This record gives sequence, C-alpha cells and structure tokens, in this order.
Amino acid sequence: MDTVRSAERELMGRLPEGALMQRAAAGLAAACAETLGRVYGRRVVLLVGSGDNGGDALYAGARLARRGAGVSAVLLAPERVHGGGLAALRRAGGAVVGVDGAEEVVRRADLVVDGIVGIGGKGGLRPDAAALVAAVERSGAVVVAVDLPSGVEADSGEVRGAAVRADVTVTFGTHKPALLIDPARERAGVVRLVDIGLGDVLPDRAELEALQHADVAALLPEPGGESDKYRRGVVGIAAGSARYPGAAVLAVAGALRGGAGAVRYVGPAGQAVLARFPETLVSDRGPEKAGRVQAWVVGPGAGDDAATVAEVLEAEVPVLLDADGLRLAEREAVRGRSAPTLMTPHAGEAAALLGVTREEVEGARLAAVRELAGRYAATVLLKGSTTLVTDPAAPDGGPVRVNATGTPWLATAGSGDVLSGLAGSLLAAGLSAVDAGSAAAYLHGLAGRLAAQGAPVGAHDVADAIPRAWRDVRR
Repeated sequence: MDTVRSAERELMGRLPEGALMQRAAAGLAAACAETLGRVYGRRVVLLVGSGDNGGDALYAGARLARRGAGVSAVLLAPERVHGGGLAALRRAGGAVVGVDGAEEVVRRADLVVDGIVGIGGKGGLRPDAAALVAAVERSGAVVVAVDLPSGVEADSGEVRGAAVRADVTVTFGTHKPALLIDPARERAGVVRLVDIGLGDVLPDRAELEALQHADVAALLPEPGGESDKYRRGVVGIAAGSARYPGAAVLAVAGALRGGAGAVRYVGPAGQAVLARFPETLVSDRGPEKAGRVQAWVVGPGAGDDAATVAEVLEAEVPVLLDADGLRLAEREAVRGRSAPTLMTPHAGEAAALLGVTREEVEGARLAAVRELAGRYAATVLLKGSTTLVTDPAAPDGGPVRVNATGTPWLATAGSGDVLSGLAGSLLAAGLSAVDAGSAAAYLHGLAGRLAAQGAPVGAHDVADAIPRAWRDVRR
C-alpha cells in the first residue's frame, strides 16, 4: 500500500487542502444513498476511527444528514477524530454517540458505515471495535465499508483477527489487494470504485492484475488462412490410470476446446478417451514416442506413475503439472527445466508442496503462490475462489494476476482436470505460461458460470461451456 499512500500524498500536494477527502466523501455518500434507495428518514450509524477513513465517513455522513437521514457517529478514538469531518457532521444535524450507547443505535440502524481502520490497519480489530462489529452483525443492518473492510490486511488479503463483513465496499482511486484476494475479498461484498484522480499519479506497474474480457480476447489464439492442425499447436496429455480414467477424458475435453490444433493422449485410459473423443491421437508407447507436441499436460489421475512424470519433465517444451504430477515431480527436476513449467495446485496440494497446513495457504494465498513460484522456479496457478497466477521470471516476481470469474459450483470433481487441459492447449498454441494460465482460469471460470446459472454442474458441463465462454470473451 506504500504506492497508494505515495500517490495520495502527491495528489494532495496538487489540490486545495481537504479536496481529496471531499471527493472520497462524495463518492461514499452517493454509494450509501444508492444502497439505501431512499435517504430521507433512514437511520445511518458511522463507526469512526482515528484515520482518514473516519474523516471520509464523517463528511459522507454530513451529506446524508443534509438529505434528511438521521445520522449518528460512534467515535472509537474521540481524542484523535478528524476535527473537520466531525464539525461538518454536527453542522448538518448529525449526533455523536459514545461507545457505551453504541449498541442501541446500531440495533436500530438501516445502514452502518465502517470507517474504523484504513489501509494501514494490521492484525485484526482491537477488542472494543470487535465488540461493536459483532453488534452490527447481530443487528442485520446493511454495512458499507470505507475503502476496505476494517480488520483485513490491505496488502495481502489476510484476515488475522476480528474483521468487518461488508455488504458493499467503496474503495478510492484503485482496487486494493485485499479486495481481490480471499479470505478478505469474501468480506468486501460488492466493490464500488470511486475515481478520486489517482490514475495520473499511480505507477504503471501494479502489484496485482485482474484481466478483463478485452485482455483475454487479445491473448486467445485465432487460426489464419494458412493454419493447419500442426501449426495451431499439438498438446500432449499424459493423464489418467486404470483407477481414474475419467481424469484423462476430462483433461482431453478441456484441451480440445483450448485452441490447439490436435490433442495427443498417452496413458492407460486410451479406450475411454477414444470412446468420448475419437478425434484424439492416442498412443500407448509413452511420451517420448507419442509424436511431436508443443506442450505437455501431466498428472491428472496419474496415480503413482512417477516414471511418466519424470519423462515429461525432460521434454524441451512447456509442461503443465497438475494433481498427481505435483506430488510425483522432483523439485530439482522442475527447477532445472529450460522450458517453461506451469504448476496448477489447489490449496491442499500447495500446502503439501510448502510443508504447511491447508489453512495457512488459504489464509495467506498471495504469500503462498509467490513462495511456490520461487521454490520451484515455475509459473504457479493457485486454484481457489480467487485463482492467482504468478511468474517468477518477471522483474521482482512481477504482478500477480487475480482471476475471479468463477463460481462456487466449480468446486466439483474433475473441474481441475478440465482447466489443466485447457491451459495446456493454450501453452501448445504459443502463449506464455503466465498468459496460458491466466486466460485458461478466466475462460474456465466464465464457463462454470455459464454452465451453472445457479444450479449444480459436473466437470463435463464446464468443458462443454468453454466455447460459449470463448465466444463471449471475443465479442
């Protein structure tokens, strides 16, 4: 968050005193009014800390009070409250309530504005603030957070203690990492970005990137008039076993829809693959003798076939490691590769690779994906409610890409196999590891939404919806 603070300081130096806070307060008040629907006669409670977020809340509360809302401010640090904001609220007819009387006004509130802690907060809320937030949760009032929910770690998205759970978060200037990465993201609710003029002073290089339709469309391969199946790329799939033939079928399903011209399958599930996808080129002679490929996917449903994993890792083409491949691959074999490697663990697999608990990975996803990329010298796609992709070859680790197109319905057996095939196909089509992983995660998440539409789906449904997602992105 140092870049945001520096940008704010630079912008404040160019503007009249207090102008930046007034911009933020105007956007916050507008979002609160929209959330309320009708402002006149509604009861609004401001939870006010000592920082600028508290000042934003007070000035926004003054605007709502002038429109006829009954506004009460609970001051958690009265001796350090923003003086100008407090004076504005009082002039507008707002009231100030002590902490002792806070629970009663919270209980009757229609809307609560969380201005307790700003982007500098660390380690969760203090006990007095935590007790007040618990009272807000019991009240059922709609909660609007200022900039980000109080108690979450702005830089990492970690939640180390009590924190606000907002229905709406109004953030200023730029999205903070905590608003994009779980577990903090889940506490932010709907995020509204208010432009306060930081765009001209923020650095071009961001810590996080969130691709949009246009970004992904620019990455997707498109055949030309001279294309044939080999020029479009051939992806090899080394997956499945006698026990898990379905993993091979699903990985091939994702690969066939990923833009490569052909899919070669190697493994014991060839008959199952051909029965579903007769266009697949099937071999039982091992990866080295399967024929030319531009990328390999190895690991889904592979069981204990460490020899095949090792053989694929020796290939001088990009390799995607997933599922059993992550477990069976030797770290030094991955680190020693000259061609790109893309690893696609979920939180449990990442925890095993890092030697920590799953809860530690889920609580610090940004740190985990960076640590994995550094240890293995590989691009890492950490699957989850917010998928993260990072490339250690970029300067200083490069920005981490965040994908949030998915749906909880994607938490179904085989979904990851489809993603692996899709990403492997994009690798074979010529995308870099970070672009292939990012575009695949985006399409896979969007396909999950299109397939589910609020109802349970299977992995094969997700694979079938990839062409719809592709067309949607290209439009």
